[in-house]
Amino acid sequence: MSFEQLRLIEPVLKALEHEGYTAPTPIQQQAIPYVLEKRDLLGCAQTGTGKTAAFAIPLLQLMHEDQQQQPRKGLRNIKALILTPTRELAIQIHESFTAYGKFLDLKSLVIFGGVSQHGQVEALKRGVDILIATPGRLLDLISQNYITLRDIKYFVLDEADRMLDMGFVHDVRRVIIKLPEQRQSLFFSATMPPEIQTLAKTILRNPAKVEVTPVSSTAETITQSVYFVSKNDKRNLLLHILKDASIKTLLVFARTKHGADRVVKDLNKAEITAEAIHGNKSQNARQRALNNFKSQQTRVLVATDIAARGIDIDELTHVVNYELPNVPETYVHRIGRTGRAGANGIAISFCEPEEKAFLKDILKLIAVEIPVVTAQPFHNGDSLSTPAPKPAPQQKPKPQHPRDNKGGFSRNRQGVVNPRGAKGNSGGNRNGGGNSGGNGQQQRRKPQQQH
Repeated sequence: MSFEQLRLIEPVLKALEHEGYTAPTPIQQQAIPYVLEKRDLLGCAQTGTGKTAAFAIPLLQLMHEDQQQQPRKGLRNIKALILTPTRELAIQIHESFTAYGKFLDLKSLVIFGGVSQHGQVEALKRGVDILIATPGRLLDLISQNYITLRDIKYFVLDEADRMLDMGFVHDVRRVIIKLPEQRQSLFFSATMPPEIQTLAKTILRNPAKVEVTPVSSTAETITQSVYFVSKNDKRNLLLHILKDASIKTLLVFARTKHGADRVVKDLNKAEITAEAIHGNKSQNARQRALNNFKSQQTRVLVATDIAARGIDIDELTHVVNYELPNVPETYVHRIGRTGRAGANGIAISFCEPEEKAFLKDILKLIAVEIPVVTAQPFHNGDSLSTPAPKPAPQQKPKPQHPRDNKGGFSRNRQGVVNPRGAKGNSGGNRNGGGNSGGNGQQQRRKPQQQH
């Protein structure tokens, strides 16, 4: 299917061509027609599916058509509100609206906390059509009478499950009650726990439903490896890897904020420039760390999964999972930060004995052989051949079977670790389905089409 077949107007098609997009992703194929029909929409889709374009493209077209039917008189009023949990995501969505609306007479603005409100307030006074906002700053400016939502025709709640994780659901409800009853609402979430389903029912009216199968494959351009290591040796193993001068920048993933800070402290002690980004950091500190990393002033960026969703660096070559995620899909998104736009990437995972159950679930999901690196000074051979210890209660991996003395793994002659029953083929799809960049062969990443 082509974008032309979605009945998009010429200015939008021209912008998409300018950005290098040639074909819509599955969620765009499903969602765009419903939005153009002015239906409410419930979308279950993760990052990497192209969902930002799935709502931005049709909303721009609808708003342009509204303008044609009823020309604006006086200042612009906010007609579309996009609510998103983090500054980084808000900025990326704003960039997408700007790019796709390049040839339309529509003005968008992004507002978020952690910075002075002065510039945002001045832009609001000049008038905007589309507002992309984080909940806290939006409510602050509403309370100061700088923003009114009375003219909203289109409302998008993006990353609803992240809103829940980050404790923003109460703020979201406060925003919703300020919206006009007559509006079109679009609701996106990667998962649908009961509380999110309840929230969706309060927002949507007879919604069309679209769902994209969660990404389960990794890009073929990413070389993966696993290092079995004891927990106490992870620090030294990371320092060992960083002796490779060819690694100009390295993105390291930790499971917790405190874990990320600890890694940074260890690296700084070893005179390696490193910074952390996570929820406890101010917005300014996170943006500064990201800018330093992009400019290679900082060699190592240590991130938690939520904070990392703002990282979009095509030139990133190396990713290290210092701690394995307990959700296997998260592994796919983590390593998808490298190997973008057809470039080669390297993904290294440290695995301590307590994390073997997580590795087993990851291997089962991606169905790809991951070589075990034994030629390293901290290899723990025993961890491969002994049963995995029982994980912490909150992590809930699949139960271990006492008769499985390999901990759920088999090892071939090349030292490759496989999930039991996996065929051991290369997995992955040609379009880089597991790459956070989305449909890499169809769409150039400018701006990224991954949210």
